[in-house]
Amino acid sequence: MKREDVRARIFNVGIVPSVRAASMEDAQYAAESVLHGGIPIVEITMTVPGALDLISQLSKSSTKLIVGAGSVWDEATAQSCVDAGAKFLTSEGLSLPVVDFAVKHGVVVFPGALTPTEVMTAWKAGSDFVKVVPCAQVGCETYIRALKMPFPEIPMMAAGGVNQQTALKFLLAGASALGVGGELIPPDAIRLRQTDRIVELSRRFLSFVKEARARLRGVGVVAEHQ
Repeated sequence: MKREDVRARIFNVGIVPSVRAASMEDAQYAAESVLHGGIPIVEITMTVPGALDLISQLSKSSTKLIVGAGSVWDEATAQSCVDAGAKFLTSEGLSLPVVDFAVKHGVVVFPGALTPTEVMTAWKAGSDFVKVVPCAQVGCETYIRALKMPFPEIPMMAAGGVNQQTALKFLLAGASALGVGGELIPPDAIRLRQTDRIVELSRRFLSFVKEARARLRGVGVVAEHQ
């Protein structure tokens, strides 16, 4: 799948589940559960034991699932993730070497950023999205709305504080997509193997995307991401 196809899929789905788990088996279960719930995208963070092996396994086992790597802080890790099959790279902060690597190798990248300077720097470096994180600590959806005023052309992903109460608000404020972790894949749901619970949460978050975009189309402010 080409970079533009991965980028378009992320935008169209609008949800990027972030998997943090204590074992490779738990992380695999979480990834398969969100796919079953209708979200064909998953971010495996480098904090998961055996993360590279899992990325490789998931990439080979399902043609429907777009597997990416999270917590990618340096170029060497980025290379290892891409070699394992990662289709996108992301992190909690802005690492320009990772962005440069992704751009040169045709891999989707959305680094973390918080300040206007970081958002602008990440975008000018060639990022596909800019992940604004952590949103909850700096004003939630009001901060996304404030950033979109000077940067209307930058597709932003809201992360850090996205839950069932805030998801719709973030999207209506201008977020192109949402990065969601424990609120979508609760640790106890993984531990207890509550597939139906994760499936239901996946569908709820997808419904927030659908509702927000329908409402925004009604006022003429939604355009397909190119």
